[in-house]
Amino acid sequence: MKENDTSADYGSSAGRPQSSARAAKPEILREPGIPFAEFVTIIALLMALNALAIDVMLPALPAIGEALNIQEENNRQTVLLLYLVGFGGGQLFFGPIADSLGRRKVLIGGLVLYSLASIAAIITNDLTQFLAARVLQGIGCAAARVTALSIVRDCFTGRRMAKVMSLVMMVFMAVPIIAPSVGQAILFVAGWHWIFTMLLAAGVGMLVWTWMRLPETLAPEHRRPMVMSNIAGAYWKALTTRVTLGYTIGLSFIFGGLFAFLAMSQQIFVDVFGLGAYFPVVFAGIAIAMAISSFMNSRLVEAIGMRRLSHTAALIFTGLGALLAAVAALGFESLWLFLILTTLIMTTFGFLGANFNTMAMEPLGDIAGTASSVIGFVSTLGGAILGYVMGQLFDGSTMPLGLAFACYGLSAIACILFAEGGRMFHALERGDQ
Repeated sequence: MKENDTSADYGSSAGRPQSSARAAKPEILREPGIPFAEFVTIIALLMALNALAIDVMLPALPAIGEALNIQEENNRQTVLLLYLVGFGGGQLFFGPIADSLGRRKVLIGGLVLYSLASIAAIITNDLTQFLAARVLQGIGCAAARVTALSIVRDCFTGRRMAKVMSLVMMVFMAVPIIAPSVGQAILFVAGWHWIFTMLLAAGVGMLVWTWMRLPETLAPEHRRPMVMSNIAGAYWKALTTRVTLGYTIGLSFIFGGLFAFLAMSQQIFVDVFGLGAYFPVVFAGIAIAMAISSFMNSRLVEAIGMRRLSHTAALIFTGLGALLAAVAALGFESLWLFLILTTLIMTTFGFLGANFNTMAMEPLGDIAGTASSVIGFVSTLGGAILGYVMGQLFDGSTMPLGLAFACYGLSAIACILFAEGGRMFHALERGDQ
């Protein structure tokens, strides 16, 4: 059976089913209004603000913990967790607002909040105030994430959207490549507060660029009034559409593995394997592999399809995670073996994140903002909690990380089976979702 994941399966940008006679309709719904390369770059950098606010912190966690009197090493992960709580929770509210007021107003407001929160983090030396600033920074970035995905869905659908998202993820992955090194370089010459000065510059830069160049993509006739019944109905639709719910929860488990890696990476590479200041270099190498896989997905997805690529990646993700756990359990841990396995595992993210996101968004084009907020809230907050749970189990070995990949991978496969009616590698027949 040929995979059936194009726009004809789920409807137009207004969410109405298409007739079979229109199945060949191009998957461009609305021209972005700016050159395609600039459009992809803006969307990628908007989403990269989130990765930047996480990954640039990794080398600074010991310094931040010492400055703010965080005694327990595992508790330093709270600096990451509370940002993700704000980022995940904020998305739940911005979607309906973006569906009502349009994308630009929500995006600009979020970038302003992100920048102000960065200022708050710069000027404080109090732990409570610092963590509050991190939550607000996450909330501001949530607006950027929701509107970025909504803008892509406003303009594209189907495999074409998956290709755009893969290109976005490829640029997005450049941030983890350089962010830890940037953070480490800043720490060599200045205090950790200057990391937030850099985040402030990034937020203001994107604020100016989007203000000047990114047009509104939500047509007035497609805006939904801010009526509670409409909002509740949109949330209900997003939470009860099987394809959306399955891939959203599946994405939560995939993110759980990623966030577990982020939470433990500094301790594993520095404390277990003794890399010290070379940690950012190794981290960059893993991120490069993720970027390459995202590029490969962008080239393959239109020919092979989202499901075949992502379902295969989920199986590999799970198997390699189990192998990593087994290596640790048998006492065969080594830096090079760990690097090989984690790099391969991280490579699968290039075939999972963009495709899961696209398939979850696909049936809900008429409520793209709300759909994006629900997907982002569930996947980010769920992934953060799952990652934090495994991060707290860090015991000086790589065993907890391997278990996180294996267990969360199995859970993601179960979500795929739920979304696709018990099958893998094939889309649901139209009308079954």
